[in-house]
Parts: sequence; C-alpha cells; structure tokens
Amino acid sequence: MLLVIPLLLSGCRATDDGASPRSVAEGQNVPWDQVRPLDDPRTYNGPSTATIDDADIDPVTRKASPVLPATVTDTQGTKVTVRSAERILALDLYGSLAATVYGLGMGDRLVGRDQSTGFPAADKLPLVTSGGHQLNAEAILALRPTVLITDTTLGPWNAVLQLRDSGIPVVVVSAQRSLGTVGSLVDEVSAALGVRAEGKKLRSRLSSDIAAEKARIGEIVPADPARRPRVLFLYARGQAGVYYLFGKGTGADSLISALRAVDVASEAGIKGFTPLNAEAMAKAKPDIIFMMSEGLRSVGGVDGALGLPGVAQTPAGKHRRIVDMSDYQMLSFGPLTAHVLDALARAVYAPDSLAAGGKGAVS
Repeated sequence: MLLVIPLLLSGCRATDDGASPRSVAEGQNVPWDQVRPLDDPRTYNGPSTATIDDADIDPVTRKASPVLPATVTDTQGTKVTVRSAERILALDLYGSLAATVYGLGMGDRLVGRDQSTGFPAADKLPLVTSGGHQLNAEAILALRPTVLITDTTLGPWNAVLQLRDSGIPVVVVSAQRSLGTVGSLVDEVSAALGVRAEGKKLRSRLSSDIAAEKARIGEIVPADPARRPRVLFLYARGQAGVYYLFGKGTGADSLISALRAVDVASEAGIKGFTPLNAEAMAKAKPDIIFMMSEGLRSVGGVDGALGLPGVAQTPAGKHRRIVDMSDYQMLSFGPLTAHVLDALARAVYAPDSLAAGGKGAVS
C-alpha cells in the first residue's frame, strides 16, 4: 500500500523524559542471556524508546562486482538497461532503497540521499529531496547519476519522467514495504545493479537474521495468549495536525504480528490508515502504542500524546505505555529489519533491557 500521508523524517535522537536510566553501557542493550522478560507486558508502566546497538549497515561484501549491462523489466513494465553503476541514486519514502544498496556492498557508489535515508554512513551524502519528500530534478541532475532506483512514493512524477528523458536509466521498484517484502526488494535492487550474486547473499542473510529474531521472540512472549499485549501504531505529525492509525497493509501490521502481539487496528478491520478519533481508540483498547520518535516529539512527548483524542482513556494511556523508535528505522524494512524487531521486542517484553535512556520515551 502506498502511504500518501506526509512522513516527515529527521535525524534527531529520542531523549529521556526524566525516568531514571539503568546502569548499562551507553548505547548498548543488555545481552539477551541476561534479560528477564516481563511476566505480563500489559501491566508495565512507563514509556520506552526502542534502540538499536549499531544503526549502521554491514554489507555482504566490501567490493561488489556488478555484471553490466543489466536489463530488467521494472514494476511498471518498463524495460530498462543499466550500463553503469558507478554513480547510484536510490530514493524512496522509507529510506530502504539506499540502505539496500549499501547492504549489497555498493555504498561507496551512492552519490545522494533522500530525506528518509538516515543510517550513519549516509549522513554526508547530499540531499536531493526538498520540502520533505519532493524530488528535486535539478539537484539530481547535478550529481550526474548513472542510474536511479526509486518507487512511486516520491514525487512529483514529472520529475521522474524528466530524469528518464535526460537519459538516466530509471528503475521503478515495488512501493510495498512489510516484513514479507524485505527479500523481494533486495532481488529488485540487485538485479537492476547487476549484482545478483551479492543479492542472493544479502537476501539469505536477512532471511536468516529475521527468522532468528522471530524464534527469540517466541521464547520471550507470554505463553498465555491472554497476556499478549494489544498494540496500535499511531502516526502523528503535530505541527501539521496529522494523526492516523495504521492498519492492515501499512507494514506496521507485519511488525506487530512478528512480535506475537495483537494488532488491534487489523483486528478492528482497519485497512491502510484511518484518522485518529476517540471512538476508534476506545474500541481498540491498546495496551501499547507504537509511535515514531519524531512523531512523538511533534506532539510534545508522552504528555502531549495523552492529550490526543481517546489516548488517555486506553490501557496504554493509563500506563503511559508508549514505545517510540527512530523514524529512519521503524518502518524501513531494509537490512536493519532484524535489529528493528530485536529492539521492539525488548521494548514490549523486556523494556529494562534497553540501552541507557531507552526507559524514557521522547519528552
């Protein structure tokens, strides 16, 4: 599903809201063999910030060997031939395309980034989107890319057509993002760049890592299904007055399901996203509310979130049980997916195992 609401991402880190940090190494989550999961995660009090120990991406090789030219038929049915992968742009709403290019061992060939690309190794790349997620054709052309990989989540589409008309090979990949599309996205990107062998390695590694995380979650989730938390994903941009509940098909549902929690939006029949309202919150009765860190910050932190329609009356509101995570990571569904699951599993089932500062969500 294509999300048309304004996902305005930024690189600010979440901060503590006054809860006392635990005595753990800065930036490091407690090893799992030292973790004691909550007996009943539904009754835990207080917010948490899900954190990843290392937010950078480990490529499958330090020197990819593209086999070019590579001819592919993209998701729109357009036949595209890529003759050079020396200067790559990979742009989308989620930041997953550039992250995938980096994971394939071609990070040194990236020449620019979109607003949503936020892994540390990409920080110094020039920005080629403006006003949030608008493609700037002039800025892109100035970087002299030899290939552009994108999807339909960025616009205006006339800018994409302008780039294609200028002679740049433009490969349009699927805009679907979920736990189930991580591997297929690797396939699309690796095929376009002529690194199918590296793509197979990356897909295999990500599949193995995600399976391992799911197995670990299966070990810490309460055996009694009645104790499994009801979780709702709330998207907020307070400065724009934008508040949505994310349901089936948004990717948030696949995260919640992988965590073995109850996705209350899907349970309520919500497909895609729907505006936040008190009636929907009362019906959903979430024990935990997921939010992006900048979204939580934009409404004034936890106290501000409790002032949104119906939130304070939910079990999550009464327990101040809001879990936030970096906008760059939470719904990216790229090479960091297993780490995202790991961090969210800790926040849901063992919040005291999070790195110092993780026990207090954005203030």
